[in-house]
Amino acid sequence: MSIGKDGEQLRVFFSDRFTFPLPGDHRFPISKYERLRKQALEGGVLTQPELEVPKAATDEQIGYAHHPSYLEKLNQGTLSEREIRRIGFPWSAELLERSRRSVGGTINACQAAIKDGIAINLAGGTHHAHATYGSGYCLLNDCAIAARVVQLEDHVQRVIILDCDVHQGDGTAAIFSSDRSVFTFSIHG
Repeated sequence: MSIGKDGEQLRVFFSDRFTFPLPGDHRFPISKYERLRKQALEGGVLTQPELEVPKAATDEQIGYAHHPSYLEKLNQGTLSEREIRRIGFPWSAELLERSRRSVGGTINACQAAIKDGIAINLAGGTHHAHATYGSGYCLLNDCAIAARVVQLEDHVQRVIILDCDVHQGDGTAAIFSSDRSVFTFSIHG
């Protein structure tokens, strides 16, 4: 499929190969990302050449939207039990890598969309992560980080984040609450 500028191939980023351990009775459907990718391939919506594994988001990029003390706790694995409960996932190095890749997918998709006109990340949407803590199965806020990356690295001045999840993107809204260069529009509920 070629739908980008000048007939360029669509770029689709996926990170479902980066998994993390969950208790057997955990309610989060982590397999949904792999199922989405496989169904899109089997249904002919995507082709294998369009799929790319994203680069992991760097500490510098994550720091554009998250407080250094929170990032340090994530990197060191020193979140408190209360912080871990708020996130909803047990901390692990694999969870952090998965989160970095998911954020990287959103960054890569935004950069590709600026260059080619369109791109997709099959994961992400981690809109409950705030600047100083994770929440609601969201460790890092991929949209907030990607918005900052394209503003700072790709010279985009204004960004709109259109959030179509059933829940409000409270973390994204909080991160940008006093920043007029990013407009967050959540059509939750």
